[in-house]
Formats: sequence, C-alpha cells, structure tokens
Amino acid sequence: MSLTLILYCCLIAICSALGGSLPAFIKLTHKRIQLILSLVSGVMLGVAFLHLLPHSIVVLNNVPMALGICLAGLLFMFFLVRMFHFHQHELAFEDDRKQSHNQLCDDKKNHVHCDHHNGQMDFSWLGLCFGLTIHTLIDGIALASTVTSATSNTWYPVGLGVFLAIVLHKPLDAISITSLMAAKGWSQSKQMTVNVIFALMCPLGAILFALTVNQFVEAREMILGVALAFSAGIFLCISLGDLLPELHFHSHDRLKLSAMLIIGVLIAWAIETLPGHSHQGPTETKSNKLETTQPTARE
Repeated sequence: MSLTLILYCCLIAICSALGGSLPAFIKLTHKRIQLILSLVSGVMLGVAFLHLLPHSIVVLNNVPMALGICLAGLLFMFFLVRMFHFHQHELAFEDDRKQSHNQLCDDKKNHVHCDHHNGQMDFSWLGLCFGLTIHTLIDGIALASTVTSATSNTWYPVGLGVFLAIVLHKPLDAISITSLMAAKGWSQSKQMTVNVIFALMCPLGAILFALTVNQFVEAREMILGVALAFSAGIFLCISLGDLLPELHFHSHDRLKLSAMLIIGVLIAWAIETLPGHSHQGPTETKSNKLETTQPTARE
C-alpha cells in the first residue's frame, strides 16, 4: 500500500472528523452550505468525466463495458439515496430552537424551494448514518482504485482529483449526521463517537480494497477497471443529485452557485492537465517499459 494512499486516508479522516464538529463552533448558514455544495459538485462532476471514466476505459479496454458499469454505479447510488434519503445537507435543529429554511438563508427575498426537501428531516440519524457509511466506503474504494492503478511519475500525488472531491465532501456528510443527532437530543460525547467512527469509514474502504486487490493477480486490472467505472457512476449521481436541486430550486444566488460549479469543474480539469498526467493502465505501462529496454539490451 502506497504512502500516498495512507496520507490521503489520514487527511480525509481528519477533515471528516473536524467537519462533524463544526456546528458546535461555527455558524453554517444555508447560503454557505449551498456554495460549498456547488463547488464540490463541480469537482466531482469533472473528476467523473475527466479522470475516472477515461481511466476505466483504458484499464478495461472496453468502452461499452466501462459505460455499462458506470451506469450501474449511478443507478446503485440513486436507489441508495432514494431508499435512505441520506444525501441532504441541511442542518437540523431541536423543536424548541428550530429555525425555518428562510432564516438560514442570507437572502430572504425571492426564495423559492422545491417541496422535495420538506419532511426530509423526519428519518432517524441511524438510517442517515447507514446510508452515508455505504457511500463513504465506496468513496474509499474509488480513491484506492485510482491510486493503485495510477502509473505516472509526477511531482504531484497521484489520484489528487479524487482525493479533493472526497476530502471536500466528507465534512458535509459528517455535519449531516451530527446535526441530526443533536436535534434528536444525543449528547456531545455520543455525537463525537459516531463522528469519529464515520470518519474512519472512507480510509477503511480504501485500505481493504488496496490490500485485497493484489491478491487477485490475474483479475487485478479487471477489478481496478470495474471499480473506476463504478466509482465514476457514483460521483456522477452524487454531483448531479446535489447540484441540480441547488441550482434549479433556489432563486437566490444563482450566479454565485453557478460560478462555484464552474470553478469546481475547472479545478478538476486543471488537475487532469498537469504535466506528466497519464491514464495508462499497468499492463500498457509495463509493455512500454519493455519496448524501451529491449533496444538497449540489443546494443
């Protein structure tokens, strides 16, 4: 297991744990959350289209298969969200200090919101935590598959785009859990315990995948390609599921939300255009090395 993956896992765990603690120290307004969501959605959208999907096509060497697995990942996440309703990033409040949706917004004028958000805070934090745990385990697999299959030697860490998408997103997921637990009357100590456990789920998924994938030597590239394509579908569903409601169901700050989306996509694009970046698979790289060393041996 590479040092890069270990570093990523540590940073993701720390950021997730800190994110779950933010509501106790910082006032997070509705507007700030939506701006962050738009930025993260742009990063995830760009990473899915510019990195995960192209990389899976190269590794699998089969476009229809890669696209089919990507579609399966998208549908899997869609039905997972539909079943547990877990991908909502609004802060929950106790009934005696409940704030309305408009009170959380910085701009109370011309605020229009779709009814699909109404009643979404009625589910238990346990269901929320279970859905997000499955989601974050898959994020760990996406990170590990990207780092494991990367072969380019560059001055920047491999899998940087996937790491940024996850590390920016995990704190928001953790906030969803701890704020809902607070609304249900759970103590700070129990909130922090659940928060820490949740923070370790993404590293757990990454480490388990990295340790087990090398056990299947013959099927290793196939597993990596499937994981990359499936993760691309997951990222697409998450980005569009977070993005579309915020851009279409809010009449306030549309320009700012749209700008944050574009900035997120540009970040993903910039990472992909860094010098030395390559989507070559392990086999392709090994064969290239053999071709370059053979003439030297003949000489």
